Formats: sequence, structure tokens, C-alpha cells
Amino acid sequence: MLVAFEALPDTSRIWVYQADRNFSEAELKELHELIPQFLTQWTAHGASLHAGYEIRYKRFIVFGLDQTQASASGCSIDASVHFIQGLEKRFGVELLDRMNVSFKQGDYITYKSMADFKKMAKAKAISKNTIVFNNLVVNKQEYLEHWEVPASESWHGRFI
Repeated sequence: MLVAFEALPDTSRIWVYQADRNFSEAELKELHELIPQFLTQWTAHGASLHAGYEIRYKRFIVFGLDQTQASASGCSIDASVHFIQGLEKRFGVELLDRMNVSFKQGDYITYKSMADFKKMAKAKAISKNTIVFNNLVVNKQEYLEHWEVPASESWHGRFI
């Protein structure tokens, strides 16, 4: 069951998928058709899942799941990963590689490998105040409060 992302409770489980590039306007339009289709039919053990989504900065796909209604099962999580893999192939983007880091440089969002991020930190090209995206947030409240934070307030801070 598709739910407006804003209406999901703060306890909702969150998955953040970061793209290695911005989606084009045409791709965004298509994503806004494909994702609701998937979430509308997403189930766990036959129970409809109350889920919503948003796309941030033309780059991050965020799924939210209200687990007070029904929790994700192994099979439903597999189905969502399979769906995301299909998006990767369809749009020629990387969405599942968690070994890459996204951060802000001014108004621009930079996407780097972990190795490059560490090199940039060592070279002082980024600082503890650099805004990073902590894609490891697990619920909507963490997402709203701790997803987009200075590196010093995230796991990224260990490299700075």
C-alpha cells in the first residue's frame, strides 16, 4: 500500500539508495511511475506493506516502511533489492554499492569511493564540517535528523 512519505511515522524503517550521478528529468519522471507501482504491490507473507518514498537531490531514492502495520520479511526485502537492481540496469546507475560516499561541496553533491574519500580527508580537502550523507540511518526519525550531517557527527568522522 502506497503511503505519502511525510505521513509515515518516525519509527518507520528506512532504506537509502544513493545513485552515482543525478537522475535526468526524464528518468525522475519514470522513477515516479515505477516506484509507486512497486510499493503498491510490495507485500510480506501476503500482507500489504505500508510504504512510501521520496527522491532527494535527484540522486537519493529513499524507501520508508511503517512496520506497525506489517514488517518486512526476508522475501520482501529481497523483492525490494531486486527492484533496485532493475532500476540500476534500466538507468545505468549504481544504487547498491555502500562502499561509496556522497557529500556536499557547496551546492554540489560529490560521489566518491571510500578510498578517494579517505585520501581527500588526509589531504584536508574535506573537513569535520563537510556535510555528508549517512545512508546507514535505520528509521525515519534518524533519517530526518542524522542523514545529512557534518562529517564529525557521522561515522565518516573517523577519517577526518
